[in-house]
Amino acid sequence: MGVSVLVCAGEREAFAELSRFRTAFYGCLSAQADAFFELADALLCADGPVRTPVELSLLAEHQRGYGAPYGALNHGRLDADALRDRLIPLPLPRFGGRIVLTVDVSPWLRSDAACSPERLFCLVHGRNGRSSDHVVPGWPYSFVAAPTPDRTSWTAVLDAVRLGPADDAAAVTADQLRQVVERLIGAGQWRPGDRDVLIVMDAGYDVMRLTWLLSDLPVELAGACAPTVSCGCRSRRASTTRRAAAAEARTGVPPDEAGDLAGARGGDRERHAPLRQGRGPCVGPGPPQGSPTARPGSAWTANSPWSRAR
Repeated sequence: MGVSVLVCAGEREAFAELSRFRTAFYGCLSAQADAFFELADALLCADGPVRTPVELSLLAEHQRGYGAPYGALNHGRLDADALRDRLIPLPLPRFGGRIVLTVDVSPWLRSDAACSPERLFCLVHGRNGRSSDHVVPGWPYSFVAAPTPDRTSWTAVLDAVRLGPADDAAAVTADQLRQVVERLIGAGQWRPGDRDVLIVMDAGYDVMRLTWLLSDLPVELAGACAPTVSCGCRSRRASTTRRAAAAEARTGVPPDEAGDLAGARGGDRERHAPLRQGRGPCVGPGPPQGSPTARPGSAWTANSPWSRAR
């Protein structure tokens, strides 16, 4: 093993970085530090999901007795803020030199823990389509991670916050993203002159509100548009050059005039059903052409309502 580590200088640096992080992680532990550290080692080296703490005591990485995991969980202490500060200086994956962050909520299901405080109903997607979705009591956690540009499930998790029953999800997310970005700036991961940090989120977030709350940070927000939400935008013309040339050869009418005549006759409406007009505040004309430009120190939102347009 020692020979394989010394083969490449990059591998040596990665091994040294891992060793430094393990030392820093041990420094974040106070009571029952040794037992807690071995418990974390066993959890990371397990071959599959861990259902009970006693399973970890059977792994080779855990060299203590059967009662040590419970002692570490009951009496061990982890400084979460110190651990957040240790994660930020680590090498982050970048997309063309740009930092990209993602935020999402993942639940820790606690259906049988009736005495666990502040449980919420968490949506669980079924395996047989949306009709099999159901809710299970649990604790929802908001995660902020830096994905890698290659095709892998590994991400650099930078922060995790549990959402409570009385919490405003948008306010908690904004505060969490603000702390992560400020720590990135303080650690030198982002410097003036670099491209703004891109934050990607799904359709469950209020992107407009988050854009306003984070407008003083060097970030850009990109949110997905829910497929059930109609933005009331006009559909873009989908005819290609070949179809336009064929139509002109058949009718003798230029493509622009042919499109106007087809719209007057309702020919397009006969072939394609019109987009359903929504009633929300986002109803209005189509989006402006081109990418929105963010002012220095501000954030912007990019929506793509064309996923179902023909």
